[in-house]
This record gives sequence, structure tokens and C-alpha cells, in this order.
Amino acid sequence: MTPDEYVEAVLELADRIPPGRVMSYGALADALAERSGRASARLVGAIMARHGGGAPWHRVVNAGGGLPPRLAREARARWLAEGTPLRGSGVDMRSAAWSPGQGV
Repeated sequence: MTPDEYVEAVLELADRIPPGRVMSYGALADALAERSGRASARLVGAIMARHGGGAPWHRVVNAGGGLPPRLAREARARWLAEGTPLRGSGVDMRSAAWSPGQGV
């Protein structure tokens, strides 16, 4: 898989995350690892930062269920609108985590 194809795969998978659910950067990387040969949460984060403006970026979070402070306010509003389970200042990962095999 070329770097451009990997960017497309990351964004396509982010688009599949249902409203009210999330994936961590690492889980998204792991879901694509076998076919891409890559398994880097940091790379997924960089792709979301550079190319994720049109994707549901608020559904891809860090392992603790949060996003960078500069995005937190807008993300929280989106999470609330979607009914995403929250815990503290982030997402409740036990309740909200999604994987591609789960469906909606």
C-alpha cells in the first residue's frame, strides 16, 4: 500500500465509525496493519491532523478518550450531539469504542 493509499484507507475507516462511537488512533492503525504493513498510532494522528477535516475527526481519539486541547470544546459538542458516552473531559472508551467488525 502506497502512502497515499494509506491516507485514503485511514480516512475511509474513520468515515465508517458510527455516530456516538469512537476508535483510538492505535485501534485504527491496528485495524489497517495487516493490509497496509503499518501500525503507527502517531501516523494515524498525523493523517487526521493533515487530511481529516472532512472526516468525522472527533470520532478518532487518543487511547484515553481525548483529543488535543485546541479541539476539545468542539469535539465535546459533537460527542454530546451524537450521544457519545462521556467520562470526565473525554469519551468513555469502554462504552464508546468501536471496531470495524462490530457494524453499527
